[in-house]
Amino acid sequence: MKRLFVLAAAGLALVAAQPAAAADAAKEITTAAAHAGMAAGSPDMKMVQSHLQHVVNCLVGPGGAGFDANQANPCKGQGMGAIPDSPADKRMALEAALKMARDGMAESDLDKAKAKASATQAALGKLAM
Repeated sequence: MKRLFVLAAAGLALVAAQPAAAADAAKEITTAAAHAGMAAGSPDMKMVQSHLQHVVNCLVGPGGAGFDANQANPCKGQGMGAIPDSPADKRMALEAALKMARDGMAESDLDKAKAKASATQAALGKLAM
């Protein structure tokens, strides 16, 4: 009985030591690029802004600046955000894409917002390769 308890405790320790989900920065970047594309193709400003917020959520992750828990996080379960999950050599380009997404969200002109969303998608598409 004592041996069974020790084995069970050891098994629990191994499970607890495992991360909740393995980080997959490439998948997060691909998902963010898809939502930037959805923003670029959206018919109205509300949808453009909503999809660009999804991009921000994917890039910064739940602990990042600008993450909005009231919006969807299409990258949930993929990692902690593309920026924190990526190697240092990709982070500057991801930060630039993040700025484009934020600029698109702040835009008041629909066509300009969609153009920024399209540029965000292109930038992220290059990084996803």
